[in-house]
Amino acid sequence: MFDLDIMAWGCAMVEAPKLLNLRVKHALNRVRAASMPFAWSLNPYRGCGHGCAFCYARGTHEYLGYSADDAFRSRIHVKQDLPALLEAELAARLERAGGDLERMSAALGTVAIGTATDPYQSAEASMQITRQCLEVLARYRVRFSITTRSPLVLRDLDLLQTARLTGVHVSLHTLDAGIWRAFEPATPPPAVRLRAIRRLAQAGVPVSAFIAPVLPYLTDGAEAIAAVMRAARDHGAMDVMVSPLRLAPEVKPWFFSVLKQAYPALVPRYEALYNGRAYPPRWYADRLYAVEDAARRRAGLPSRLHAPGNPSVPLRDDGPMGGEALSSSPGPRCVQLTLPI
Repeated sequence: MFDLDIMAWGCAMVEAPKLLNLRVKHALNRVRAASMPFAWSLNPYRGCGHGCAFCYARGTHEYLGYSADDAFRSRIHVKQDLPALLEAELAARLERAGGDLERMSAALGTVAIGTATDPYQSAEASMQITRQCLEVLARYRVRFSITTRSPLVLRDLDLLQTARLTGVHVSLHTLDAGIWRAFEPATPPPAVRLRAIRRLAQAGVPVSAFIAPVLPYLTDGAEAIAAVMRAARDHGAMDVMVSPLRLAPEVKPWFFSVLKQAYPALVPRYEALYNGRAYPPRWYADRLYAVEDAARRRAGLPSRLHAPGNPSVPLRDDGPMGGEALSSSPGPRCVQLTLPI
């Protein structure tokens, strides 16, 4: 049984978000990016009570008439009719497949839950939209994955153990309490997420960790990344993946306001790194993935640098990365772990 006490995770005291109903026309959103390991996404909520300062999905609130500021956290739109819509869409697909569940499921592919907002944010404890959607997916034998920062996912272990779950991905970008409180104070602390990883693994649920996003000059040192990898591995994670910080134009003002308050000395460096771009430059990405490989070795995880002729990139890996490129050799391609709606 899910232990409700784990929900008392000691996050910062913030105003409870206002929940608003949002009517939608479709449940499943087509994902056409060839690099993605899933074909469809499903997001039961718009906005997220976690309110992470770096969340790329803040910009989606502008479509609802808000700014990409704290409204993303304080105004949560709930897709209350999503389970019924999902049921109708899958029933129609099953009919077109001649009633063959296996044929329908194979044609559909994997559904990723939580690509834009956390499906297990605090609103889910009472609304249970995510759980209802999981029940529908389980009935139709559809494969799905989940990305979350919340131990509330443990509530649904009964479904996760029997449905066609490809994996639960727990976002855990730092073990540093100061960095966590500065950028995501309304989320469960790192230790709580690690305990959730352990509970999932003990229950036989495939679980991995996302170090996402990596914050330049704060969490991008090889030892810092290796520490998260070791902790996740020691708690049962099958793998750990790394993704760089993405700052879309509409998200930058809010992120920089938080950065200025918490780490004002870093503001000029971030301005230079993200000047006119949403992603850091190629030299930084090359170095980040070289650091990732060094961190994976320290944590006892296999390397992800498999491209032939791709030499190790010389780096100074005893702390956060500096601002200069140390090598011009090509590095691994960035893997985007998040998607626009």
